[in-house]
Amino acid sequence: MKRLLLIVVLVIVAGGLLLTFTKRPEPLDESLESAGRLQNGPYAVSSFDVTLEDTTRPSQPHGEFEGANSRTLKTRIWYPSDLLREGRPASEPLPLLIYSHGFMSMRTGGAYMAEHMASKGYVVAAMDYPLTNYDAPDEPYVVDVVNQPGDITFLLDQLTSWHSDAGNLFEGAIDESRIGLFGLSLGGMTTTMTAFHPRLHDPRVDAAVSIAGPSFTFTERFYSQRRMPYMMIASEIDALVDYKANALPTLLVPGAVLVTVDGASHTGFADMARFLRWMKNPDKIGCDQVKSNIENSNEETWFEKIGSPEEGVEPRDPPPLCEMDPLPKAMNPIRQHWITQLAVASFFEAHFSNEASVRRNSLNFLTQTLPAEIAEVSVAVNNN
Repeated sequence: MKRLLLIVVLVIVAGGLLLTFTKRPEPLDESLESAGRLQNGPYAVSSFDVTLEDTTRPSQPHGEFEGANSRTLKTRIWYPSDLLREGRPASEPLPLLIYSHGFMSMRTGGAYMAEHMASKGYVVAAMDYPLTNYDAPDEPYVVDVVNQPGDITFLLDQLTSWHSDAGNLFEGAIDESRIGLFGLSLGGMTTTMTAFHPRLHDPRVDAAVSIAGPSFTFTERFYSQRRMPYMMIASEIDALVDYKANALPTLLVPGAVLVTVDGASHTGFADMARFLRWMKNPDKIGCDQVKSNIENSNEETWFEKIGSPEEGVEPRDPPPLCEMDPLPKAMNPIRQHWITQLAVASFFEAHFSNEASVRRNSLNFLTQTLPAEIAEVSVAVNNN
């Protein structure tokens, strides 16, 4: 029995070492500005989970799920523990970011970015969307994306109320003039809708990043409702969200930034993709799961539920899903995470830092230095 236990322990340790140290990309040259910016910020990071319930809005029925009278939001919050203490008001309010996960994912899908931003002095929150997360009742229901901007509004209401709650961990900690959104895939679409949709947007949002988010149904009229810093991160070999139909139109948005990552897979943007780095292309798994679920939903025209032409939402046919055959070789997901982290952090620092010099340097890094130092990156900006 002791021998068997020893073997099990050795297998677990060997597996941990394998996951930690093998198939990792070459580290960035320490002389590069990118290498310095990739390091975490000065603050220790803590996190906790809390379940919130929006009793003012229902969870819609679908399949065998009969629906519910409320929307339950399992939420994780990351924060700089050096700056916030329970029972002690924050010395100054901090910028707040909301991350939105992709279809069939969870609130931890952007953990590597959330932890990095919290180390730089941000409060970051992410929730499991009630009907599109991996463990959603019956099965994930893509149509519910139309209700997700409302979930962000509810979460913002909660967090900003804690700001004025005496004794709360976040008392005095939320700066309502520096609220940003970022999200992956369907979460990227949720982010874009919450930022720009004429009916569903939240006016408190000050900057937004869509990471490979669907946007083909949005027109110039859609983006003209509001003007704010906006960035799309995407890849031309993305098998799930077509680059030409969804990423290139970003350049219709005045002031928008398009960061193209050569060789990045769609699935590779997610936190869990670090465990898929032995695969030729992680989109093989992403396609198998997402395509099967969407086909089973029998909702071919779900994009039409998002809005009307008068709102800048055209009922266009969605571009092909997962038709690349064979899938091209993709970059190591860990390197893809590094690039994504650099782009996201520099974007928000360029708009939310309290120091003008940091804002200028971060914008220059994003638009000039990053593509000069990282061969896979190109950046286009609509300067109108």
